[in-house]
Amino acid sequence: MPMSTDRCFGALALELVPSTLADRLALDQESAGALGERIARDLARHAPEAPALDLALVAAHFDPVELLRPRWPVHATLADLAARAPGRADQGRIIAFGSDDGRLPAALAPDGNYVGGPLRLVPFALVGEAATAAAVGMRLEETLLDTGMADPATALLAQDAFGAQVEHARYLTLHDLVAMTAMQYGHAGLDGLWPLIEAALLAPGEEVWLDAPPEPLLRHADGGVRAAGFDIGTWADAGLVPAETGPERFGAAFGHFQRRQRQLLAVLGAHGIGVETVAIAPGEEARGRLVGG
Repeated sequence: MPMSTDRCFGALALELVPSTLADRLALDQESAGALGERIARDLARHAPEAPALDLALVAAHFDPVELLRPRWPVHATLADLAARAPGRADQGRIIAFGSDDGRLPAALAPDGNYVGGPLRLVPFALVGEAATAAAVGMRLEETLLDTGMADPATALLAQDAFGAQVEHARYLTLHDLVAMTAMQYGHAGLDGLWPLIEAALLAPGEEVWLDAPPEPLLRHADGGVRAAGFDIGTWADAGLVPAETGPERFGAAFGHFQRRQRQLLAVLGAHGIGVETVAIAPGEEARGRLVGG
């Protein structure tokens, strides 16, 4: 009977010195293997059963939005590659993906358009026998957020290999990363949008609204988001105009609304969440239009 397998997902989080960038997005194959060895040792310290699982990682660093996407595409690719790798041994293997020519497969390649943030993430997947993977996953969820600092040797290796100025290096599960990002989005004034992103990641069948005038009107369902598309007249009819807006400020207020909608839709797009803008006709009830199609 085939072995029942499971997987758990996480990342080595590198917090860079503010206003600095790493010299390299991805490592060569030799450096990838060395980094994989160090990560495997650190994870074994946090979860003693981890060495029984395959550790698959791509030796490249990503922005959080690239990993927090529906169905976890980077991590799922790593897990699938590990599951298909030939020659399983009694103990887990380290399957590290690097690139001697600087290029990685598209599914494992970080996007150079998202390199400006201070938090960079090296993703990994642990894959193996289901009970062991579940136990390791639970252990990491319980411990990493509070005690998940990387060994100094691991941090130094990552710093030198990527050509980065690293202030802190620690391990996170994907759920840890979700919680951290929710907090950061709250500080950035995106707390109203976050429930839609979280639903797309964790509960794609759930209906969630951003319905808080004067914010744009958005509805999440079935893993995607529909946004109400207004012209200045239908916007006013929908009751989204700030109460204090006088006639002399009406056009400026609508311009602000449009900029805010573009900002929110750009954030959703960065998370790989499909967005459909639905034009609202004069006299049409916008909320019903987003539900009814």
